[in-house]
Amino acid sequence: MKYLIFIYLLFSLLFINCSNPGNEILLNTDSFQISIDQNGNIQKFVDKKTGFDYTAKDSVAHLMSLRIQNKLYFPQSAKFDPKKQTILLTFANNIEAKIKVETKTTHLTFELVSISNPENIELIIWGPYPTTINKIIGETVGVVQGETFTIGIQALNPKTLGGYPWKENDCMPQIDIFDQDNYSDLNEQGKRYVLYRVEAAMPADFGSTLQAYCRNRNQERIIRNWDHEKYTAPAFADGGVIGSKIALFGCPVQKTLETVGEIEIAENLPHPMIDGKWGKIAPTTSAAYIIMGFGENDIEKAIEVTKKAGLRYLYHPDPFENWGHFKLNKQFPNGWDGLKKCVEIAQNHNIMIGVHTLSNFITTNDPYVTPVPDKRLAKVGSSIITAEITPNQTEIPVASPDFFNQFNNNHLKTVVIDNELIRYGSVSEKAPWTLRNCQRGGYGTVAASHQTGTEISKLADHAYKVFLTNPELSIEVAKRIADLFNQTGVRQISFDGLEGNRSTGMGNYGEILFTQTWFDNLNDEIKSHYIADASRTTHYFWHTYTRMNWGEPWYAGFRESQTEYRLKNQAYFKRNLMPGMLGWFQMTSETSLEDIEWMLARSAAFNAGYAFVLSYKTLEGNAQSDEILKLLGKWEKARLSDAFNDEQKKRMEALNNEFHLETIEVNQWILNQIYSYKFKHEKKNRQPGEPLSSTFSFKNPAENQPLQFILTAIGGSVQDIKMEIDNFKEILIPVRLNAGETIKYTGQKKAIIYDKNWKKLQEIKMDSSLMSVAKGDHSLLFDCNFGEGNEANAKLELRLVGADEKVSIQ
Repeated sequence: MKYLIFIYLLFSLLFINCSNPGNEILLNTDSFQISIDQNGNIQKFVDKKTGFDYTAKDSVAHLMSLRIQNKLYFPQSAKFDPKKQTILLTFANNIEAKIKVETKTTHLTFELVSISNPENIELIIWGPYPTTINKIIGETVGVVQGETFTIGIQALNPKTLGGYPWKENDCMPQIDIFDQDNYSDLNEQGKRYVLYRVEAAMPADFGSTLQAYCRNRNQERIIRNWDHEKYTAPAFADGGVIGSKIALFGCPVQKTLETVGEIEIAENLPHPMIDGKWGKIAPTTSAAYIIMGFGENDIEKAIEVTKKAGLRYLYHPDPFENWGHFKLNKQFPNGWDGLKKCVEIAQNHNIMIGVHTLSNFITTNDPYVTPVPDKRLAKVGSSIITAEITPNQTEIPVASPDFFNQFNNNHLKTVVIDNELIRYGSVSEKAPWTLRNCQRGGYGTVAASHQTGTEISKLADHAYKVFLTNPELSIEVAKRIADLFNQTGVRQISFDGLEGNRSTGMGNYGEILFTQTWFDNLNDEIKSHYIADASRTTHYFWHTYTRMNWGEPWYAGFRESQTEYRLKNQAYFKRNLMPGMLGWFQMTSETSLEDIEWMLARSAAFNAGYAFVLSYKTLEGNAQSDEILKLLGKWEKARLSDAFNDEQKKRMEALNNEFHLETIEVNQWILNQIYSYKFKHEKKNRQPGEPLSSTFSFKNPAENQPLQFILTAIGGSVQDIKMEIDNFKEILIPVRLNAGETIKYTGQKKAIIYDKNWKKLQEIKMDSSLMSVAKGDHSLLFDCNFGEGNEANAKLELRLVGADEKVSIQ
């Protein structure tokens, strides 16, 4: 039903008379004009320079509508008071709403300052405002860009949500709407999984729409939420719909990001800085960083690794013993003071420290849980016990099963009654309703007797085996994270698990409330320079976070893990005016220099940073660790200095293109494209006399040069290696490669054999004249003998070096 109402708003025709020009409300910024008719509908979004109107015709564009008892009400008239700068909207049933208007050079603001019987208003909706612009649509930031002109909406406080009340849980549709042709289909089922939502802007057949809304939270509601058919959304005192406020703006495309920044400053929105510049435009906003564990005893060692990599940020992936109170683990015997000392040591080396959090996740060992559970742990819902129970009783009678028999997202099966936590196995299938197979005194609480009629509540939890928070506890936890930053000087955070704040029953608002509380409680010193990302974006949160860094290394090889997902994220970042980031990449003892430069070329292509995950064990295990770290610093310096031109970046976007960067002076490099051809020679069973060799074709697009190669034995040994170039130049390599070993030839007079961890084992003489290939097409015959095992094969990569391209800091 919500979807149908929304589509009605977008596409229904306006069967109204033309507005009397005398009653037209004209509101102007330096570059933008909005026209509102006598019925309270926006008639025009005008680029003042060209006079072009960007409103989609024949579509409703209510300035504001409202909902009472699940029925939408649209304005019937609008009257402007030029002295008070207010618009009075009237609705059916004698409802009046007063909107305060402020006209500024860059934008217009609209704030609901009064409305008839505000306690009865379920929600108000700003828009949707239909435009004909469809070139670039930033669904999160709330900005749509055409060829020359941009129009945008900004929610000006946390309770005003970018989006439309498509769902009663206020979770916006988590889809990439640009993956589909039907823009009205907001169903998440069967869609590609993404970490962003359709919010303040969305595409439409006629162009795009901009929208925001605010819900009255003065009453408890039962909603569908987080795979629960019934979930309690508690009342929350935030002033209700009064005070909901938005900004609308229009500007030339080239001033889009600048204008959003000016709105932030004018409206006292978060406007965090990095190196003295606004975080959304500072060159170091997308800085790469090292992820590795460290503590008080080895911080100097971790700093040295970070410095070798030429990076500036060192990030601890798991520093806490618990989540909620954020007690540090044994690596920090002096607790927060110990972390502060690490930060100070790092600062002396111009290194900044970051920590990983799981936002409002509450571990079962946290004081919020044990020995006395906090009353503000999030509750799915409550009932009462129908009889007195003793401390040893394992069958607990309840009045209703509603909140206890939902098992789709029920990972701890825990209820709270008074100060006791109880875990249960199942719920009876019929009345009398009973929680069965109960474990009393869960998580270090004390089993006790409880009287008939005592409230019993199902606690909300998460698959990470943690509890969650209600709105008040979310605020307290966010303040504690801010305290951690203020007291220790930590400068980087990831709000992983931010979606856990759906436990508040307030959807996107719960996430915004958490992060905004954190920001509001930071001291000015931290606000002057921090890096923040998260597991989710939201419209208002856009102002607080620095960037997002999505993409994980756990699911496949270095080059393969979530690669398509990482690249598609770049398009999302770009259309939402965000810095690029590639996600996490994990170095192992087997990671090669070629793998690293493959990653770094993608980083340069999209001007996107990354997290580089490693450990002391990995560094010790990979014999090329020092070279790998040097590559990180070399490429990062060139990227952050904007040394690569657009044509080079475009070539580096292609995943199959490989590159090598060599330093020639302090701020100058030589970039070479590497033309790589990858083949596999497998063990074959053929009839007598039939060749067992493999023939491969390749092309040298550059000048005459030695053919480089990397040959690895997979699944078994390889020996008696033979290569024949263009059917006449035969190269015999009389070596044995055991499984996992590699022979690498880089155009010199020798090839080197490495073990699987890139430890040098042996040098082999090579005749470079035999390896020489001219520009053009070539063939390579490859043969070898395999050891035992039918799965053995030889992985062969041929590499040719393109022309030198000088790269320098301008």
